[in-house]
Amino acid sequence: MIWVALIGVVAGVLAGMLGIGGGALFVPALVLIVGLDQVDAEATSLLAIVPVAFVGALRQRRYGNLRPREGFTLGLCAIPGALIGVVIVNAVPERATKLGFAVLLLYVAWNLGSGALRDLRAPTP
Repeated sequence: MIWVALIGVVAGVLAGMLGIGGGALFVPALVLIVGLDQVDAEATSLLAIVPVAFVGALRQRRYGNLRPREGFTLGLCAIPGALIGVVIVNAVPERATKLGFAVLLLYVAWNLGSGALRDLRAPTP
């Protein structure tokens, strides 16, 4: 259980600093360190993200960075997708889920990395 607590602290700090979804951190850590299977790690991550997102949003609100209308619209519209996603993830082989998750993380990493490099190369005024 100490590993789960440590993962929570580290992921919370990184999520707050970088704005990355906790799932991108929670899921791999729960699989690789705690030993959960992919689907259990994803389900556990979904529950763990609720308080992290709430606290992070409250803190960002203090800085004027929160867009409540867009956030609530996004959240409400994601509910049907989440319901469908749960059915799909429980119907496909776990290996396919792992592969899909890995491809998604690689895609996100590529986009973030290439954007950061582009920003570094841009002339400063």
